Amino acid sequence: MNESTFPGTQHLSSSTEPMSSTPETAPATPPTAPAPARAVTPPSNYAEMPRPTAKLTAEDIAPVNDPHGPRNKIGPTGRPLPDLPEVKPPTRRGPAQVIAMCNQKGGVGKTTTTINLGAAIAETGRKVLLIDFDPQGSASIGLGVQPHDLELSVYNLLMQRDITPAEVIQATRVENLDLLPANIDLSAAEVQLVQEVAREYTLQRVLEPIIPLYDVILIDCAPSLGLLTVNALTASNGIVVPLECEFFALRGLAMLTDTIGKVQDRLNPKLEIVGILGTMFDGRTTHAREVLDRVVQAFDERVFHTVIRRTVKFPETTVVGEPITTYAPSSQAATQYRDLAKEVLARCPAG
Repeated sequence: MNESTFPGTQHLSSSTEPMSSTPETAPATPPTAPAPARAVTPPSNYAEMPRPTAKLTAEDIAPVNDPHGPRNKIGPTGRPLPDLPEVKPPTRRGPAQVIAMCNQKGGVGKTTTTINLGAAIAETGRKVLLIDFDPQGSASIGLGVQPHDLELSVYNLLMQRDITPAEVIQATRVENLDLLPANIDLSAAEVQLVQEVAREYTLQRVLEPIIPLYDVILIDCAPSLGLLTVNALTASNGIVVPLECEFFALRGLAMLTDTIGKVQDRLNPKLEIVGILGTMFDGRTTHAREVLDRVVQAFDERVFHTVIRRTVKFPETTVVGEPITTYAPSSQAATQYRDLAKEVLARCPAG
């Protein structure tokens, strides 16, 4: 579908040089660039997002999170790369920071990010619980658990009050990383929860006993804005939004921030956006750089400095059922997720 079919949007170029339908004449007075919007008041639609004021070339961009590269270079987000401090081991256990990994658009790297961020945080000595809250069970598969083999899943924990978290939670092959698995049964909960009293608080209720046992809980939400996702947002302290550096993924961001605002107003006032993460980034393309630049101008410091590049290794990790941090610990992708873990923990002080 062509971008021009969406009213109020402007075309993002996919080539190196933008095309122009008017003669190249210098205006007498250059137009004033719009001021970036603050993250607390996100634009209501894609057309309101400011256009990039400058273009970066591939030569301007430092290698993403290269530990040997200069830190004074401009990163993929158009900002100087920070010198991230090493994360100190925790001095105590819990209470957990609960973070929902949320984007209603599928295929943006949400599950991949949940698995690898969880593994990277676990490397710091923190106890991490990963909750697979998607009926497809992708996060479970990515950690070596086959959904069709499960006797108990997160569905049983939600819908059967006699089931305890200890009966459902499984240890993974990654030290300090546990899994609350899911399978297709969870799709029935979307319908059954409608009949429940205080249905938006069901997940929060079942997590209460285990909050003191973990340092970080990550919820891999389904690619929708249904009742399951609302449950995840209600139970969470913060949200990480994985965003593919592509036009259609950007359009859905306004809808997501609108949903987040409604949850804050009506169900969970403590909910905050921890950060927006650019995924599947290819710095060689003008399109990807423009999309990322527009997100930074709209959401400012809410956008993580860390950016996850495209790599063939992520599909390989799904096949073997382990995170990139153990499958290819010295890879650029593993380094990126370790740097993301540093940023997330810095933004969640109790983590």
